[in-house]
Amino acid sequence: MAVRTAKQVGSVRPGKARLRTVAWALLGLVLLAVSAAPAIPVPERIADEKAFLAARPCGGEEAARGTADCVRTIRGTALSAEHVKRGKATVFRVRLRAPVPAPADRPLHLDSYGELSELIKPGDEVEVTTWRNVQVAVSHDGISETLPGLPDEKATMLAGLTLAGVWAAILAFIAAFGSARRARRFATGRPFAPRVPFGPMKCVGVVAAPLAAAFFSGLVRDAWTAVVVTVALWALIALPATIVALRWDRDPPTVRRPGVPR
Repeated sequence: MAVRTAKQVGSVRPGKARLRTVAWALLGLVLLAVSAAPAIPVPERIADEKAFLAARPCGGEEAARGTADCVRTIRGTALSAEHVKRGKATVFRVRLRAPVPAPADRPLHLDSYGELSELIKPGDEVEVTTWRNVQVAVSHDGISETLPGLPDEKATMLAGLTLAGVWAAILAFIAAFGSARRARRFATGRPFAPRVPFGPMKCVGVVAAPLAAAFFSGLVRDAWTAVVVTVALWALIALPATIVALRWDRDPPTVRRPGVPR
């Protein structure tokens, strides 16, 4: 690997490298602080996920008083059923005729291309499955559709956001270490390797590859598998890179010639 010395590269100044070090370190701290925000509610969301997955159908009295931790089925009549815009996406919105208990009194947003979008018409009987204050699924004529945003999805989404922030912070700290090493070696006149820019191939190796592997593992198994795979791959990249950089920064041992004073 080619190396350069301070005499060979006069345009590289230690002050500039130190500024890069401070900038990368500050960016890493900011990213860590930002990633802490979605991490705070993760334990609570995991508890909700466990309670949701362990929930059983409500009994007669529980269904009547709307017990929180059981799965309740609410029957109602469709007041309206139409395709509407929700943000940039198109959904099939169904409203039930009052009175119906919460949360079935809110609009039901179904898949615009799902089977129920072709079956449900105003006046049809619709069954809404709920848990606590969450709409879980909608069914009609023996066909059911699970709604998005369930409690078993929120924990993994927040964990994924936290991981993305932490990984970006790790990259920033590695870059800060590299800049500090360059400044230190420049100040002492020791050789240093040329700075490797963060180009497309490097981006694919350290960012895109772990995310793609996690995405496909999530399709095969579940969302938590994707989280585990992401952590494993990023650790395999970040830890060896840091260890190699630390060893690379060491000075080669000097051999003292006989008769030469230290």
